[in-house]
Amino acid sequence: MPTIIVHGGAGADPGQGREELRSGVRAAALAGWEILAANGRALDAVEWAVRALEDHPRFNAGLGSVLTSTGTLEMDASIMEGDRLGCGAVAAVSRVANPITLARRVLEGGRHVLLVAEGAHAVARATGVPECDPAALVTERQRRRHVEGSRVGVGGTVGAVALDRRGTVAAATSTGGMAGKQPGRVGDSALIGCGTYADNTLGGVSCTGDGEAIIRVVLARQALAYLKEADDVDYAARVAVDLLVEEGRGQGGLILVDWRGRTGWAHSTPLMPVALMSPALLEPRVPF
Repeated sequence: MPTIIVHGGAGADPGQGREELRSGVRAAALAGWEILAANGRALDAVEWAVRALEDHPRFNAGLGSVLTSTGTLEMDASIMEGDRLGCGAVAAVSRVANPITLARRVLEGGRHVLLVAEGAHAVARATGVPECDPAALVTERQRRRHVEGSRVGVGGTVGAVALDRRGTVAAATSTGGMAGKQPGRVGDSALIGCGTYADNTLGGVSCTGDGEAIIRVVLARQALAYLKEADDVDYAARVAVDLLVEEGRGQGGLILVDWRGRTGWAHSTPLMPVALMSPALLEPRVPF
């Protein structure tokens, strides 16, 4: 059964702009669902769902990304298709409005999995991914936060997981990273198995939260191990987040779709905006 679920980050501030967050994740779920409903690929669905969130200034990905300690922009993204475990990722990119599309170009190239900084920008130029002035991606909200030194409610990561009518699972994750991070820092969102994973025999996962903690426990892949063990999406999501908190020593959340199209999600933070869509729903469900 085709299904898509998206998240807008476990770092979302529950006290600011909840309706804006709701409309953002709803629009992203619809963007992906339109592709699935037309018998399109899960890979296309997650890419376009994440692009919708990257283009929305309220989320920490693409337009609206947080700034480093020196006031620069460095974004990470990854995408994976569960058929042949095809994957692509980019890190520390600054001149691309939609890093998730650049990550897909890396996947399609087939030679590498992860490219960073100028190596990733070279792929953008070679494959026709538009480049932009990094300043065009910096919102007044994030500029003000940088000046004030604020680390609260920065919005986290965005992501999507989908299953298409062919039984293919795909997952995608994109982020501006950690507010005030040291330039060159790369978190989980660019790392396959940590922030993103998809396997047709099990399902797909996109994570959000404290990147270093997510990396420590290889969270996305571990969530699918729990799913294989219990065959319960809610259990897998909850136990994976418990692992993140107890052994990873951090906070965050994740979304999950299994090979049947069942969805699950969990988070240890006050808010993680989520929206999902399937044939059983007349419009996206936005449970927050």
